[in-house]
Amino acid sequence: MSAPPRVLTIAGSDSGGGAGIQADLKTMLALGAHGMSVVTAVTAQNSVGVQGAWELPVEAVRAQYRSVVDDIGVQAVKTGMLASPALVTTVAELLADARVPVVVDPVSVSKHGDRLLADDALDAVRTRLLPRATVTTPNLDEVAELTGVVVRDEAGMRRAAERLLSYGPAWALVKGGHLPGDAVDLLTDGREEHWLRAGRHDNRHTHGTGCTLASAVSVGLARGLTVPDAVRRAKEYVTGAIAAGFALGAGIGPVDHGWELRTRG
Repeated sequence: MSAPPRVLTIAGSDSGGGAGIQADLKTMLALGAHGMSVVTAVTAQNSVGVQGAWELPVEAVRAQYRSVVDDIGVQAVKTGMLASPALVTTVAELLADARVPVVVDPVSVSKHGDRLLADDALDAVRTRLLPRATVTTPNLDEVAELTGVVVRDEAGMRRAAERLLSYGPAWALVKGGHLPGDAVDLLTDGREEHWLRAGRHDNRHTHGTGCTLASAVSVGLARGLTVPDAVRRAKEYVTGAIAAGFALGAGIGPVDHGWELRTRG
């Protein structure tokens, strides 16, 4: 039997299972890929917030990456929580020789508002990591931190995307989920624009949406899809996962990564 597409996530662990490495691997499995991981940090996290976070040593991150890439190989890479300037720089250096698509989800704050990226790591994200990205997938809070552009409407999304592209990624996906109205995202490479719209679901259980979307994009790219096609399919998957999100614990529950499997079942 031939192996499924191989996708590597470089991100932090969410002990509650809704976001981070756990969400990435669930998404990859649901979409038919073989997921592998480089753990950058461990969080104590549940439905109400992040109670603690501990980053791993640079040597541990580098060793995990080399172990997977040198033996198994990868067809796409997705990055998430990187925590510190040292880890951002290390991951950027590792990706310098990657000859596969790279999806950068510049995670800085959790769904509950807990800080997941040191303030002094933002410059390293701009100057070291984003130039390695095939596509970067920030939400509007992350856009504001990286670019200084506060987005209040679709015109602002276009300005933010232009600023993001100036840092070097091939494509920018500005996620407008925090704006009123339909959930609209802008994907652009500076030449062509793709506006992706979806109706909203009356469901507060949306923990892990960003990780899930970026992972779904990485699976599409590993399959050889173009960036617009990979992003379009990823948004469709995430929209369904949000609709099927469920209560878990006392706070914000996760999206349902297995919604398509349960629908078919």
